[in-house]
Amino acid sequence: MSENASTSPDTPTGSSTEKDPSDWVTGDEPATGAQRSYLSTLAREAGEQVPEDLTKARASELIDELQSRSGRAGGGQQG
Repeated sequence: MSENASTSPDTPTGSSTEKDPSDWVTGDEPATGAQRSYLSTLAREAGEQVPEDLTKARASELIDELQSRSGRAGGGQQG
């Protein structure tokens, strides 16, 4: 009985356990204030405009896109 107890059949085997934003239960809700604030910063740095009617899912996708373009991929705060 050498079964590995830490591996569950429900555990994703990929490198990321994050859900795709299109699969979020609340993905169709309006973007949060935090998402809008961070998007505003990223968009300003990228010379982009932030659409007014963003959903949580679309805001997340835009954050990922703008982070990768700006070199901020990975998020977090720099000190």
